[in-house]
Amino acid sequence: MKNVSMEKSKKFALRTIKLYQYLCSEKKEYILSKQILRSGTSIGANLAEAECAISKKDFLSKKYIALKECSETRYWLELLYESGYIEEIHFKSMYADCEELIKLLSAATKTLRNTI
Repeated sequence: MKNVSMEKSKKFALRTIKLYQYLCSEKKEYILSKQILRSGTSIGANLAEAECAISKKDFLSKKYIALKECSETRYWLELLYESGYIEEIHFKSMYADCEELIKLLSAATKTLRNTI
């Protein structure tokens, strides 16, 4: 069965890694870039952990953590854009992907919460 949130989170993680590489090599920015790398790749990592959850509560907890990491990533994107480290076109593209993940994960956690 196809897991849309896993696929999208992995693609987003790969984009985040490329953003991190760009920020380090081109902008010589190491603090914010490390933060967005951690949170942007953590979304998919938590979804992967959810696949091996030992209970429905554990599964929901991992989904919530992924949602929170996504929200944090959105914050770092905003800071990077507003501080001039990333261009508007790149910000808008990654921000839209992040928002899409937030919507997917929000819907999933609401549905799951009602089944527990």
